[in-house]
Amino acid sequence: MVNKQLKRLYAFLIFLFLYAPIIILMIFSFNGSKSRGVWTGFTFKWYIELFKNEEVLTALYYTLLVAVLASIISTIIGTFAAIGIHNMTSFKKKVILNLNYLPVLNPDIVTAVSLMTLFRFANIDFGFLTMLLAHITFNIPYVILSILPKLKQLNKYLAEAAMDLGATPFYALRKVIIPEIMPGIVTGALIAFTLSIDDFVISFFTTGPQVTNLSITVYSMARRGINPVINALSTLMFLSVLILLIIINKRTSKDVKHKGDFI
Repeated sequence: MVNKQLKRLYAFLIFLFLYAPIIILMIFSFNGSKSRGVWTGFTFKWYIELFKNEEVLTALYYTLLVAVLASIISTIIGTFAAIGIHNMTSFKKKVILNLNYLPVLNPDIVTAVSLMTLFRFANIDFGFLTMLLAHITFNIPYVILSILPKLKQLNKYLAEAAMDLGATPFYALRKVIIPEIMPGIVTGALIAFTLSIDDFVISFFTTGPQVTNLSITVYSMARRGINPVINALSTLMFLSVLILLIIINKRTSKDVKHKGDFI
């Protein structure tokens, strides 16, 4: 009993250490003063100023546009890639999966510099297109890893039965395989969207002077001096990512429960 309470206390202290700075930031986003250490009263002033700031709104527009496009494109590519990898022989599958793990395990700075060098070598002007291509590139491996477990659970004879009954391979893919792995596809898309919104390093190295996202804007604002608007912006970004993560976890829990009931 004592050991169990110590484990709970240990876990509580870890989470407190991790989230205490974020909680303080969220509290001071409602502080009436610019001071980061003195509470002078509750206000929504910084949130109002945030939505009047054209620089921030422009960055928000590009952030959402890139995140939506990158998540859609990477999900489409990742879905077909995952199906192809799943149908490979054992040796080829291991080789491709190991290659797929590399972008996930690589430090972001390595991926960022590599993509920057590639775009420079290809003589592509840095801007919206390069940032979008970069986000698609680092999102695809996560989409593949989200879909492969659902493909492993899939009954391989379903598609064969559909084709024996007259369905074309594409029709069987569209009506049989994709609906069965749809939870993995949705999860992969949500993860891609979250990663795209959250990314800083790769975006910083692959964007141009006319295009910026929220993470780069926060970095630029912080260099000019801490503005309480950053607290409000960071709070909204944290809550947005938290909501997406809750959705992902809810979907995962439902899939596990559904599988358990089926078994």
